[in-house]
Amino acid sequence: MAAPLLEITALTKRFGGFMALNGVTIAVKPGERFGLIGPNGSGKTTLINCVSGSLPADGGRIVFEGRDITAMPAHRRTRLGIVRSFQIPKPFTSMTVLENLGIPLENAGHARAGDGAQAMEILTTIGLAAKAHLRPAGLTQIEMRKLELARAMAARPKLLISDEAMAGLSSNEVDEVLGILFKLNETGITIIMIEHIMQAVMRFSQRVICLDAGKIICEGAPEAIVRNGDVQRAYLGA
Repeated sequence: MAAPLLEITALTKRFGGFMALNGVTIAVKPGERFGLIGPNGSGKTTLINCVSGSLPADGGRIVFEGRDITAMPAHRRTRLGIVRSFQIPKPFTSMTVLENLGIPLENAGHARAGDGAQAMEILTTIGLAAKAHLRPAGLTQIEMRKLELARAMAARPKLLISDEAMAGLSSNEVDEVLGILFKLNETGITIIMIEHIMQAVMRFSQRVICLDAGKIICEGAPEAIVRNGDVQRAYLGA
């Protein structure tokens, strides 16, 4: 068996007296499509903030490709290949779609300033090539989500954390985003999907973990997760 791409061991995070993460242990395989679910306040966002480096962990260990990154700053994690997209896109509004990709490409060391060939390649993959010279204000909601994914892809991730990329989209638009994520995964990118649209995360994921109150309450294949009583109680209060 291949060694895990990402290993999280006994991870804890507190905010004052509130325990947001309480001894979370997860291993994600290379190339895996991994789903992370849980009700609001369960610790999902705190977990990915700790993995990406935007929040320091209070305890535990994070290892990426065999390297301990627990204390590593966020920008160095990005250069190693850990990249996340955000639920609310925040592009550079004064730049074109193409220029928006130039920033992460250059910062991650994959292109020189002004070199648009790699950016256009990503936009073609994402389905935004025709909008390359527009500014973000001229994009639809689904196109803004695609731009957010394109900006994440510009950092050439080994691990892409997709944070609610489908929130507020129609069923057809959800299918579009899922299609993009499947295509990216087929290129070898490991993807962690955090999503409230249960049908989407269950269709996409090979394995799912459910968090509740900072702890893992269930782990397994999607079909087992949806039938699990603890998961149903966490979401429905039953």
